[in-house]
Amino acid sequence: MADYKNFILETDADGIALVTWNMPDRSMNVFTEQVMDELEAIVDRVAGEAAIKGAVITSGKETFSGGADLTMLQKMLGLFEREKAKDREKAVKLLFDGAGRMSWLWRKLETSGKPWVSAINGTCMGGAFELSLACHGRVAADSDKVTMALPEVKVGIFPGAGGTQRVPRLANPQEALQMLTTGQTLSPKKAKAMGLVHEIVAPRKLVEAAKRMIKDGLKPVQPWDEKGFKLPGGPVYSAAGANLWPPAIAILRRETYGNYPAATAILKCVYEGLLVPFDTALTIEQRYFTEIMQSREAAAMIRSLFVSLQELNKGARRPKDVPAKKLRKVGVLGAGFMGAGIAYVTAKAGIPVVLIDRDQESADRGKAHSAGLMDSLIKKGRATEAEKEKLLSLITATPDYAQLDGAGLVIEAVFEDSAIKKEATEKAEAVLKSSAVFASNTSTIPITSLAKNSKRPRNFIGIHFFSPVDRMMLVEIIMGKKTGDKALAVAMDYVRAIRKTPIVVNDTRGFYVNRCVLRYMQEAYSMLIEGVPAPMIENAAKMAGMPVGPLALTDETAIDLAQKIMKQTIRDLGEKAVDPRHMALIDAMVDKHERHGRKNGKGFYDYPEKPAKKHLWPGLKDLYPQQVPEKIDVEELKSRFLATIALEAARVMEEGIVTDPREADVGSILAFGFAPYTGGTLSYIDGMGADAFVDLAKSLQKKYGKQFKPPRLLVEMAEKGQTFYTRFAPEGAGEMKKAA
Repeated sequence: MADYKNFILETDADGIALVTWNMPDRSMNVFTEQVMDELEAIVDRVAGEAAIKGAVITSGKETFSGGADLTMLQKMLGLFEREKAKDREKAVKLLFDGAGRMSWLWRKLETSGKPWVSAINGTCMGGAFELSLACHGRVAADSDKVTMALPEVKVGIFPGAGGTQRVPRLANPQEALQMLTTGQTLSPKKAKAMGLVHEIVAPRKLVEAAKRMIKDGLKPVQPWDEKGFKLPGGPVYSAAGANLWPPAIAILRRETYGNYPAATAILKCVYEGLLVPFDTALTIEQRYFTEIMQSREAAAMIRSLFVSLQELNKGARRPKDVPAKKLRKVGVLGAGFMGAGIAYVTAKAGIPVVLIDRDQESADRGKAHSAGLMDSLIKKGRATEAEKEKLLSLITATPDYAQLDGAGLVIEAVFEDSAIKKEATEKAEAVLKSSAVFASNTSTIPITSLAKNSKRPRNFIGIHFFSPVDRMMLVEIIMGKKTGDKALAVAMDYVRAIRKTPIVVNDTRGFYVNRCVLRYMQEAYSMLIEGVPAPMIENAAKMAGMPVGPLALTDETAIDLAQKIMKQTIRDLGEKAVDPRHMALIDAMVDKHERHGRKNGKGFYDYPEKPAKKHLWPGLKDLYPQQVPEKIDVEELKSRFLATIALEAARVMEEGIVTDPREADVGSILAFGFAPYTGGTLSYIDGMGADAFVDLAKSLQKKYGKQFKPPRLLVEMAEKGQTFYTRFAPEGAGEMKKAA
């Protein structure tokens, strides 16, 4: 009997082989070259042994599989780059062959002459779901833990192992395109409704049900290999096709502005693939996959949104010599919107929380926020009453600081006032053990300054959440001048426990994220003052890849808050620290027109009663003489937005505020959605090349001002031909650097 490292193969009395995938050295099954080799040997064995009537493939872990191990793609890309320098044609052929390995193995399985059934017991992603689609039968366990998706488009590539061909041959074409182009996650119920899964059964009956399909005479032939097969939505060239394809192309354009080549390639794969026989369709998919793998977007997105994100989530920046310690109790000071959100995510991670405010009523209001969030999840079928009660039982709402006794970490989220923060720090430290860590959620006050209120500045740190806390996945961990490694380790362990991504930032005004966001908003103010029509400003930002226009973002954060920040900046740093034209614009909006943003129903936008939608305030065009729209270069507007943010990120690196390019890139995407197709602020510069970016910045500086002056670091990098990922090479990220 063959011996496999990653699989167990057992044949029962009925001649049905159970193939259990259980990688010994991984918490989740993933496709590696070794797994692929073993799986191919198993497919050959099942096909070749007369005693085996069919096979069921399942997982020996809680999850089915997370899909491909991206180191396979890294290796492919690394080999491609090395070979390209010698012989481009040969390099592309190597990439093409590598890209098709999984696709043709799945095709071999489905044409092997023996029936295969996939028994999906947990998360089934990417190549693993493509494997399941190649099986003749698919059974999913009836459990909330079971989800299926082809999410590759989210990291700049697409399902290249038959996903773009099997899904639209099984499902309604409109739903198929929606799933493929968005990376939509499916529940078993949704997958069955789409025709992607045949049966849903109780988890304990999963393998039994899969075997029964084979016993009941499951045909070892896919529908598309049968004579007379008809597409679920009818032919491409039909009345139905004419109603589907033109709008599909337009919708994709509206959603992506052409910034995501992989999403466009999916449409091409499906459209062209449905016109030809299945094997030809797989070749078309393989060709597009090879093309996308060579794109700048794929390299940047794989690096930032998969590799770097994983490394940061695993604690890449955590001090290695500080032992991990599980938090048994966390205190949160301030039960307002931010504090209540922090209490919720902490309790959701199973950590007991003491939520403190000035009186019992205020503290209870903060706890009620958690109840409201859980009620919303219950309505959507994503939580139960029992889970709600369990979460609420972990939150103790109180005005009594003595309840903090025994907390290993306290997070202060009181009003942004140094005096109030000082009082909260002193009250908490009077109760806490000397080993406890105290963190502030301040967004504006330097941590070093706040640490002066502490008796133990080495245990004082910033943990800066973004709003709304339950939805925003990034947390900035701010190091004060005296913050020690232990405080950093505790903060990182906490952020990882609540399943968010930590980035480490050294102390400065605005830290990292807010500095970049302010540049984005300020450029919009300059454009308004120049007479660029407001709709062009918002649309150009979205065309550049930003999820929310800068004027809408200012409204969300409040225009009067922008005014307060500007005035405080002038008090702290002097008149020259704020552009007087910007101050005049914001003063006029707040003081003259009483437009404070979404919170009072009028800002740069008007917010009528629902169901009416928000719209830009018509009065904006009367504030400054308007330019003729046709004479404005939209491409230049887009460049201004991306360049001003990227320049601030480069300054932050130059100042040593952020020291790891992974954190700058991932942070910019998770916190404010910086054009994900670029891979983040620094990857945007690296992708263009420092020399080309410096040229762009200098030309914009000449036209629009000093905000575009490239810092000395960038000029030096341009002269030396450096990238951020070579000059500031992150530890342990060398392999990806070579590949990308």
